[in-house]
Amino acid sequence: MLFTGILVLIGTLVIVQLWLLTAALEALLARSYGALIPASVASGVLFAFNALLLRYVVAFDDKVRREEHLRR
Repeated sequence: MLFTGILVLIGTLVIVQLWLLTAALEALLARSYGALIPASVASGVLFAFNALLLRYVVAFDDKVRREEHLRR
């Protein structure tokens, strides 16, 4: 259950990052440069958070697989 919840959160955050990219490109084309820095910072923070979550998921999956292997 935890594994699935974290993967759903990662997917949602990736969609938010895509939305931020779209908003930043639209602001760039409209020559509204004030929105570029906040969008870049927010995207960087989301990227770091996603990387940490993904690292946790991989470690969690590895732990579960090792435990299942030991039970056999």
